[in-house]
Amino acid sequence: MVPGLLIWTTFILSIVLSFIKPLWVIYFIIGFDLYWVFRVSHFIFFVNLAYFRFKKVQKTNWSNKVREIDGWDKLYHIVYLPTAGEPVEVLRTTFNSLLESGYPTEKMMVVLGGEGRMKEDFMPKAEQIKKEFESKFYKFLVTVHPGDLPDEMKGKGANANWMGHRSKEMVDDLGIVYEDLIVSYFDSDTCVHQQYFWYLTYKYLTHPTPTKVSYQPAVVYNNNIWDAPAAMRVTAFGTIFWLLTELLRPERMYTFSSHSMSFKALVDVDFWQKDIVTDDSRIFLQCFFRYNGNYAVEPMYIPVSMDTVMDKNYLQSFKNLYKQQRRWAWGVEHFPYMMWEFRKNKLIPWWKKLKYTWNLTEGMYSWATAPILIFILGRLPLWVAGRGEDSSSVIVQNAPFVLEWLMAIAMSGIFVSAIISVLLLPPRPKTYSKWKYSIMLLQWIMLPITLVLFGSIPAIEAQTRLMLGSKFHLGFFVTPKSR
Repeated sequence: MVPGLLIWTTFILSIVLSFIKPLWVIYFIIGFDLYWVFRVSHFIFFVNLAYFRFKKVQKTNWSNKVREIDGWDKLYHIVYLPTAGEPVEVLRTTFNSLLESGYPTEKMMVVLGGEGRMKEDFMPKAEQIKKEFESKFYKFLVTVHPGDLPDEMKGKGANANWMGHRSKEMVDDLGIVYEDLIVSYFDSDTCVHQQYFWYLTYKYLTHPTPTKVSYQPAVVYNNNIWDAPAAMRVTAFGTIFWLLTELLRPERMYTFSSHSMSFKALVDVDFWQKDIVTDDSRIFLQCFFRYNGNYAVEPMYIPVSMDTVMDKNYLQSFKNLYKQQRRWAWGVEHFPYMMWEFRKNKLIPWWKKLKYTWNLTEGMYSWATAPILIFILGRLPLWVAGRGEDSSSVIVQNAPFVLEWLMAIAMSGIFVSAIISVLLLPPRPKTYSKWKYSIMLLQWIMLPITLVLFGSIPAIEAQTRLMLGSKFHLGFFVTPKSR
């Protein structure tokens, strides 16, 4: 209940105190906006630094660096691709990107996993993909996850858990040492950079404890970015920038979306948890607690590209975007899990417990409250105080100018976001004129609206649902893929 109580206490007190003690709330809003000016300055510095590292890594020939390391050729890669209704065109693009990576395919295994409740839809697609690609990889495994297993929820985690156990049988039969097998857990629309597996292999070979870290690439939503509506693009880039800045602070990071890790660690935690929504980040916490806090995330400044939310029409696209953001915000389900595990585990240092508790709590709280406090509720105490006995107060007279000044500084973050978003775009399709670039810049005036509609509100709903109990808990939402 704690995360939900924090945000609702903030909103209720902001409204009530705006009428009872408006000066108190004005001081709070000014302090809060100052804090966000600091956050924006922090963002500008880190996103620029991350961008330059991002570009530098892509220019390096990681194949040559890997081949200089003795024993690199003993490593194998296994790629997990859980699916739930994605078109065969999406799957084909993903498989082609694996081949185009240039990594020796005789060292690569692929597991394509479908849902039993969607077997009639999945099997023809799986057979088509198998026919086209099976001979091009060392091993190709198709699995079908039964839909009626106990202690599971309908979601990607349950499917991935089934895939993991089935593939372990294959790995054991092949006699591959777990420490020599690197896992990549991808969404079915994930297209890897040409050097992804070379860079990942280099990271694995040069890390002092390669089986005690997850490897997190930069997730970008570029597959269909030119075709998606503006609101979807702005929201997608918000996620891209958040992850880029997090790469520079790996002590704060959890795994997110598509990522890689050791098969040894995956087996040690018995694969992905079967009864949660946010399995992609929970797997990090599973390993973190399994190794008593001695597990971390290793940043990879290289992209994996996925689909921006897009459907047949704008209305359905907006609905899907909201549901996707709400599912991501459901990562707040980690809070009670963490508190329970911290309470049981006496081997994790108290400062590390405090750090992870603060990072998750502050992140979820800011996600839900900041846009509404800055753009909506922050105006209420000014309006009340300007019509009451405090109207002649110096702070009341000057607060609007102070807030406008702070917001003007904060707007520099939008300018930086607009420039970097254009630099991150894939090549412009010939079907679009060069004028499309101007639209890509101007779309950022929508940021305050998207932060509220597709940031705060879905986060508030997710945390409120968690607070209200299991009857209101979310299930897994599969974001439809459309190009």
